[in-house]
Amino acid sequence: MTDFKLHDKASAPEDSKPLLEGSEKSFGMIPNLHAVMAEAPGLLKAYQDIHELFVNSSFDKNELTVVWQTINVYHDCHYCVPAHTAIAKQMGADDAITENIRADKSLDDSKLQALREFTLTMLDKRGQASESDLNAFFDAGFSNRQALEVVLGIAQKTMSNYTNAITGTPVDEPFQKFI
Repeated sequence: MTDFKLHDKASAPEDSKPLLEGSEKSFGMIPNLHAVMAEAPGLLKAYQDIHELFVNSSFDKNELTVVWQTINVYHDCHYCVPAHTAIAKQMGADDAITENIRADKSLDDSKLQALREFTLTMLDKRGQASESDLNAFFDAGFSNRQALEVVLGIAQKTMSNYTNAITGTPVDEPFQKFI
């Protein structure tokens, strides 16, 4: 595999340095994902911006976790599955969500399961959800806005999952216990 550098604030391209400083402020460290993304400042900036937008979407902590982990598991992301397990715990999301998604089991909450199924449909069909797919999502209590916010979550996780796949990003020490 090609050797990708884990940048720090000294080695990063100039446009990535303030972005890495922001990561360090937010997380108390520079996550390896951000360190590798720093090679392409536009990617790191877009990822950070989309992350912030998705976190501030209309989804609650459990719904965010469903979307993130559904995508991470779908893409078999060696980095994001444990990272978002830690993030879900930090946010106080229900542990059973991550456990069930990782084990490919249905979620106990029917609304969350509908969100998971819609996210999988969007991934499987590359966005070509049918009217019946959308109606099932809406019948579970979700809105037009939230259908579009699933697209936002997919955009965010596609950036990180694909980056980790081609770079082999090492899992940060705080996330390793969730591998």
